[in-house]
Amino acid sequence: MAERLIAPPRIRGKMLKLGQGDEKMSQEFASAGLTAGQLNAIVKMLGGHDKALAFLRGEITVSESARKWREDDGVIYFTVTSDGTGGPQWIERLERQGFHIGSYGKNVLLSPDFKTTSGVATEVAVFKGSLFEDDERITGKIRAEAERRKFEKPNAEVACLIREKFSDEEIKVMGLWWIVIMHEPIKDSDGDPNLLGAYRDGVGRWLGACFGGPGYRWDRGDGFAFAVSQVSS
Repeated sequence: MAERLIAPPRIRGKMLKLGQGDEKMSQEFASAGLTAGQLNAIVKMLGGHDKALAFLRGEITVSESARKWREDDGVIYFTVTSDGTGGPQWIERLERQGFHIGSYGKNVLLSPDFKTTSGVATEVAVFKGSLFEDDERITGKIRAEAERRKFEKPNAEVACLIREKFSDEEIKVMGLWWIVIMHEPIKDSDGDPNLLGAYRDGVGRWLGACFGGPGYRWDRGDGFAFAVSQVSS
């Protein structure tokens, strides 16, 4: 069976040290209900200690960047477009950009069952794991819900397009650890069905493969990608 890489425990960054003159700011953060982890994340995104304090003093401003996706009732939507890249070329392309590809992921990408297209736009719908109760979050029932909504199985290449499209930070903002592509399972060298997925684990940007059998149970932090439609561009 293809092993699933599990994200290691999250490592806390160094706490922001505030001077005596900044105690009031610290108290205001506490009263806003922010955790230490959330405060550290905000400081990091603002560019560090000095820039965070400059932002609080109104000396710099932050504009909201446009998201590459939208969310509606626990389902995340976005579009990707294929460009004819084959499996071996995807391995080279992603690794050249600093992505990591698991051994089972490479096995799937090198399979003759990994098919590619060119110029095909796929609107992707990602079910967040939180949509399902823990004992209902299994592959067969997730696929049944997708069928009920008339979603389709995406092409496996969508996994590569998603991995390249989104940073780990963006996947985190979505509230996910994995985005599993619910394509037709592709057998690995052991004959087990596999599904490709993009995931973050704190030590680099990964593309890997998970066991894709109908009875496999998933975690709440997983997302499940289906195709809403495919239109040739």
